[in-house]
Amino acid sequence: MFVVGLTGGIGSGKTFVADLFAARGVAIVDTDVIAHSITAPRGPAMPFIAREFGPTFIAADGSLERAKMRALAFADDAARARLEAITHPLIRAETERRMNAANGAYLIVVVPLLVESGAWKSRVNRVLVVDCDVETQIARVMHRNGFSREQVLAIIARQAPREARLAAADDVLLNENIQVQQLDEQVGQLHTHYLSLALAAAR
Repeated sequence: MFVVGLTGGIGSGKTFVADLFAARGVAIVDTDVIAHSITAPRGPAMPFIAREFGPTFIAADGSLERAKMRALAFADDAARARLEAITHPLIRAETERRMNAANGAYLIVVVPLLVESGAWKSRVNRVLVVDCDVETQIARVMHRNGFSREQVLAIIARQAPREARLAAADDVLLNENIQVQQLDEQVGQLHTHYLSLALAAAR
């Protein structure tokens, strides 16, 4: 199946753009959604996280104490590596399962760290970057998540620079100072383009 990798910095609007494609019947596999599902109550990562980090990182409902783990992971690279050693294989396996089960002319895989991972570039036929400037990212994430400016900047610092994402892009959607209708129209144009590319690749 023809695969489009959708990426962008935090607060760029990846999920909203993916939803616009989904509304057109496109199969979506979102690695962020998968990451949340494996650390939800009774998620497959939770016994391993409890064993590795202790019960203080487990919420009352059995899910991950996200704020506490986020603080630890940003302060301690070794702890982040230990967490990723648990979560990344589970995310990869579930992503593969969902990709293999997907139907349609083409598939979109939402990968926030597509550029950073290196491996994903070879696994997709095309890279779509949802883009906006850094100040827009900061404002959106502060409003959406209640993070401080410093917290958002720390997250952005761990992601690829905007220039690196744009350099890796085959297609770019600028999600800034734009009406929803205009963004939807651009998604519609890309959808038509991807359908034609997928058809050509299948011949």
